[in-house]
Amino acid sequence: MQVKGNPTIPKDVKNILLIQLGDIGDVVLSLPSLRALRENFPDAGLIVAVRAKAGELIADCPWVDGVVSINQQKRPLFQEVRYQASFFGHLRQFHFDLSINLRLGDRSAILSFLAGARQRISFYAHDGQLWQNRVSTHLNLLDYEVGQYVADYYSSLLAAYNLKTPHPLPQLEVPFEKLKQAEALFAGEQVPTDRPIIALQPFSLWRYKELATPKYIELIREITSTWGFPVILVGSPEERERAAAIADGSGPEVHNLAGKTTIGMLAAVLKACALFIGVDSAGMHIAAAVGTPTVSIFGPSSPASWAPRGPEHLVVHRDNLTCIPCRQKGCGGNEQSRCLDELTVAEVMSAVVAQIEKLQR
Repeated sequence: MQVKGNPTIPKDVKNILLIQLGDIGDVVLSLPSLRALRENFPDAGLIVAVRAKAGELIADCPWVDGVVSINQQKRPLFQEVRYQASFFGHLRQFHFDLSINLRLGDRSAILSFLAGARQRISFYAHDGQLWQNRVSTHLNLLDYEVGQYVADYYSSLLAAYNLKTPHPLPQLEVPFEKLKQAEALFAGEQVPTDRPIIALQPFSLWRYKELATPKYIELIREITSTWGFPVILVGSPEERERAAAIADGSGPEVHNLAGKTTIGMLAAVLKACALFIGVDSAGMHIAAAVGTPTVSIFGPSSPASWAPRGPEHLVVHRDNLTCIPCRQKGCGGNEQSRCLDELTVAEVMSAVVAQIEKLQR
């Protein structure tokens, strides 16, 4: 329901700013929104503002004309003032006609306002003290519904102005040069490419979404002993040491690539894999978006909201606990998730077997 502003957007828009300052998963789930803008405004310039860690991913997207990366590192006051002045000076050079803010909160609302767009679309914020309602020229009361697919939620803001796409699922195109770089990485890390490669992302930004290390080792050993497929571990540089502990206990068919790819390169690496296995994480979203089948492991977060859609994707979670998804940071917020502690390797393997059988047909 529209609560502020004109219900239509003129088609003569020349420059558009889309703001998505969420985590990488949120950015991937915003891809249908980007596609809707490109298809409805084929001649407009489309710039996307994201946090720096997602910049390369969006820079490779064929529907956008440029990326504005938000650097959130801590700086002394004088350097921060200089940075902000330079940043917004650069941003206003685009002369935006329209900005679309997919987030709730002051940071993205102020960014939308200072970018200088004449029309500023956003979700209505129920907390009337937030800048969101004050600086937006167009507000829509579109509350997130429990269990709603997050990509659909983001797209609903554009759909309110009849800006739609027939492609509702996230899709990422990987540039050819990055695919070649992935091949070179595999060669340098001695990852055999004559057999299907299985990617495993064992870690998340939040440890209450992860399985224990011994379970990952048992899972990998069962995969490699049953099929002889190589397994690569992916993750951030900060996770490389933890990944090494898994690799060391899992046998020679395991290759630790954690920290050895940029986010754009990760998309290429996952594109080259036959199957992705992982927890609720950025890798899961990226793998699905590049077309790689997935087995996603869920605990307290909601698969209905976050898991990849489609028959090529399977979800594993405990189905005998009435408390899931609790959407909390572990049981009672204690950073420990009983639903993942009790999840067995056999349950995960059941989904892995089903996916590999599909590959072998």
